[in-house]
Amino acid sequence: MSRTDWADSSITELSARLVDGDHDGLAECYHRWSGLIYTLALRSLGSPVDADDVTSQVFISAWTGRLRLTPSESALPAWLIGIARHRIADKWAERSRATKIEGVAAAMTPTQQDSQEERIVLRHCVETLAEPRRTVVKLAFYDDLTHEEISERLGMPLGTVKSHVRRGLLSLRASLQEVAHVAH
Repeated sequence: MSRTDWADSSITELSARLVDGDHDGLAECYHRWSGLIYTLALRSLGSPVDADDVTSQVFISAWTGRLRLTPSESALPAWLIGIARHRIADKWAERSRATKIEGVAAAMTPTQQDSQEERIVLRHCVETLAEPRRTVVKLAFYDDLTHEEISERLGMPLGTVKSHVRRGLLSLRASLQEVAHVAH
């Protein structure tokens, strides 16, 4: 990328248009820098799907946070890259949480080798969860529904469903650890 792509008066004008809420200004920003943002995300995350997601999130964040941008010859691309770095970090954190949750879920999901007693203990622990967390966990792990399917079925926001699953699994893990400690 040449110096003129990073610092010129058209960027200052484009920045001002974005700050003023010009939708065409946002479209121009996307056209001009989405490739760069996508490439940064793809190189870091290694997933085209995640890179697409991050790219979309960056420009949504740029639009919603545009009043924090101070127009200048080089601020806009640097600001977009900064947002991208934060969104990439968020995606890594999301992956880490998902890995932990999958591990807990795998540990608590009954398999054919599990004893009858272990299944009874697990079901009891699930039943002790407060509503609506109990229903969300049952739908996720006994009915094998996705977060989106649970959200639709219960009329609950997707983020709330994810929180209930995460907190439910953490509660179950703590309960199962207590039972294992008492048993040994």
